[in-house]
Amino acid sequence: MTSDHPHVPHLTTALTGPLQQIESHLLEQQSRIEAWLRAQWRETPAPLYASVDLRNAGFKLAPVDTNLFPAGFNNLNPAFLPLCIQAFQTKMEHICETASNILLVPEEHTRNLFYLESVATLRDIILKAGYQVRIGSTREDLDAPLTLDLPSGGQLTLEPIQRRGNRVYLEGFDPCMVLLNNDLIGGHPEKLRDLEQMVIPPPDLGWTVRLKSGHFTHYHEVATEFARMLDIDPWLINPMFRNCGELNFQKREGEECLLINAGRLLEDIQRKYDEYDIDREPFVVIKADAGTYGMAIMSVTSVDELRSLNRKQRNKMGSMKGGASVSKFLLQEGVYTFETWGAEEAVAEPVVYMIDHFVVGGFYRVHKGRGVHENLNAPGMQFEPLAFVESCINPDTNQAPDAEPNRFYAYGVIARLALLAAARELADHREELAEGAAEAQA
Repeated sequence: MTSDHPHVPHLTTALTGPLQQIESHLLEQQSRIEAWLRAQWRETPAPLYASVDLRNAGFKLAPVDTNLFPAGFNNLNPAFLPLCIQAFQTKMEHICETASNILLVPEEHTRNLFYLESVATLRDIILKAGYQVRIGSTREDLDAPLTLDLPSGGQLTLEPIQRRGNRVYLEGFDPCMVLLNNDLIGGHPEKLRDLEQMVIPPPDLGWTVRLKSGHFTHYHEVATEFARMLDIDPWLINPMFRNCGELNFQKREGEECLLINAGRLLEDIQRKYDEYDIDREPFVVIKADAGTYGMAIMSVTSVDELRSLNRKQRNKMGSMKGGASVSKFLLQEGVYTFETWGAEEAVAEPVVYMIDHFVVGGFYRVHKGRGVHENLNAPGMQFEPLAFVESCINPDTNQAPDAEPNRFYAYGVIARLALLAAARELADHREELAEGAAEAQA
């Protein structure tokens, strides 16, 4: 499954049989797949936006993370900007047809200029979709507008959020909707609690409450339903996982549960590798059950590796972005990435972006300093974004199943399955709110 295209990584593995089988199924069953997905979106509307990290092992294509507060809009191919604008317009017509003023609330940190470029791109999408938008900050030390110069030559102005009663506003700007681009790993800001304005995505889908294990429980169900429809093995698109209760790496509390579950997961992966004659070493990724930015994450190939962690490794697993402590962990089947870029064969992994249920583009993380089994989104690690040159919605049945447009289509399908899992998370949240409201009135 290789490519001569200068903008698409090579898939450097001979173990492409099962994946080509999946791609063939996706092409042959395209109309059935799209009809099934349309029915799912009617029953369970998609979140406003999301990004999905995929790993392509040649023998397996699966999501490993789904982010409901995507932070890389600046990495998308500018040619796909019209797709973003139209998708945003479509979603807004469904969730808040009378909206005109939107308050965009980003992460609080201002030192990450690459992230601020993403915020600026998102701002431009909203403006071009026909809405007024300004950017509000929950930072306590911000008491006046702050204009920041961006590497692209543009600027971004952060304004202090003010609150009156149950409404938030900026000086001279009364928003009818709050758009969060903040994963709330540091907690739910008081200024944004109990607002009468619509807040999208709901704050309870931030990492203060949301768990990856919950998401992948939903994804397991979605992948099983989808695989049954296509008559394929769901393992080919679904990473196995386990989790424990409370864990403390520094104090080694809960370690026995961790060792047992890691050992069982490695055995489960080995059984599937044996079934498909895959001559690779299984590995398990242990990551914080909440949070992003590649923190509190490690991969191991044996239980002995876990037993022999040194103090530095244990401390690294104990904290997240902003210093938040970590006590819940997800043990996930490690999925190799065998896509490589350039003469140096830098490791690459695809990230797919969606607004509403529409795939609007994506990019590859290309990393020269990481291995095929390592996380490519780690703090202190520089990766190069490589924008997708083709959309993920235009397969070509006249080409081979592993041709570039068909590979991108496969990415779009699997990413939308993860999006559907996130939609079911959102539906669960709405159901819990409705039950809570009913109990309060009883």
